[in-house]
Amino acid sequence: MTIEVRVPQLPESVADATLVTWHKKPGDAVARDENLVDLETDKVVLEVPAPAAGILTEIKLGDGTTVTSGQLLAVIDEGAGAVPGASAPAIMAGSSGATANAKEAAGAAAAAAPAAAGSAKLSPAAKRVVEENKVDPSAVAGSGRDGRVSKSDVVNYLSAKDAAPPVTPAPTPGVAARAPAAQTAVTSATSSARAARAEQRVPMTRLRARIAERMVQAQSTQALLTSFNEVDLKAVNELRARYKDQFEKQHGSKLGFMSFFTKACVEALKKFPSVNASVEGADIVYHEYFDVGVAVSTDRGLIVPVLRDADQMSFADIEKAIATFAGRARAGTITIEELTGGTFTITNGGTFGSLLSTPIVNAPQSAILGMHKIQDRAVVIDGQVVVRPMMYIALTYDHRIIDGREAVQFLVTVKQCLEDPARMVLGI
Repeated sequence: MTIEVRVPQLPESVADATLVTWHKKPGDAVARDENLVDLETDKVVLEVPAPAAGILTEIKLGDGTTVTSGQLLAVIDEGAGAVPGASAPAIMAGSSGATANAKEAAGAAAAAAPAAAGSAKLSPAAKRVVEENKVDPSAVAGSGRDGRVSKSDVVNYLSAKDAAPPVTPAPTPGVAARAPAAQTAVTSATSSARAARAEQRVPMTRLRARIAERMVQAQSTQALLTSFNEVDLKAVNELRARYKDQFEKQHGSKLGFMSFFTKACVEALKKFPSVNASVEGADIVYHEYFDVGVAVSTDRGLIVPVLRDADQMSFADIEKAIATFAGRARAGTITIEELTGGTFTITNGGTFGSLLSTPIVNAPQSAILGMHKIQDRAVVIDGQVVVRPMMYIALTYDHRIIDGREAVQFLVTVKQCLEDPARMVLGI
């Protein structure tokens, strides 16, 4: 009995997807729910599992094809077993009828087996690099949870491999070098210079292209302006130092800075509703809920998971949610629904050492808060010069609906909440 493998139903916000990588070839045995192919959308990578166990008899579409919901991808012969010596069907429908001989099919199946086993712990981005560079996954040490191999692990492996000195065979006794030493040195230098000027052209991933589109759209359709302030994080540091062990023991997650900033932003959003609003045509939509997006950097690009109803979440809820989102985003298992929506965004460039920046609004939102590096600086407090852990914060906002006064007061409210965290508990 033949079973059709089709593109799963895509969310309403996603029109199509790109077929990235097939993990099986025609003639391969597949298990039920085994991942057959990766589909890349504007936001996430979707895995298409096998609907039944059997033999993958035909692949209808090749890598790089744009597909839509319900489109036929492949055909599986349900319940069929691997037939020794059987020829592999053509990859594309309508291609030539030439078939591989038994030895070639057996060799392909043997080569695919270790690759499939090794890819079980590969992130989607890592799988793509492994297949493009024909790397044995088992040779790459994973730095992720449970030994999961990330794209950076594969890139580091390739870099180390390229940097390894070539093995030079020992010269044959009695045979003199035919090229003068000077000529050899010039040839080596020329080869090195050419290698240093090498170029590589790769197409943008759908996510990177979508990010570029959204950023350009925001700058061309919104009147963006950025205001700055600085925050003394001494009080937050003292709270974290005092309760971090007890917090982690009780809630199972670390007490970071993001929960403090999320809570402070929610308090400020309540006071200044226009910062939590958006523009739709000639209307201003004031959102009476607080869905805060938190920017997360991944191998595929920047994505923004959303904390729904952040005003109703505790510090522990926020920390757990952010940790979960970050892990799943980097593993490529986050869902489109978790990336959709949001009324306000927080991005933390300080984790990479940024001291000051002007973040770009995540349209159709109207504002974004940028966090930066915490740095000990000399400041004047009550007439005394003291050293405090200071952070610059930036608010980029759509000046069409947010006035400068509101933007500045929003930052001042965030500053007050962080410098005196009791305000967030008391709601003042």
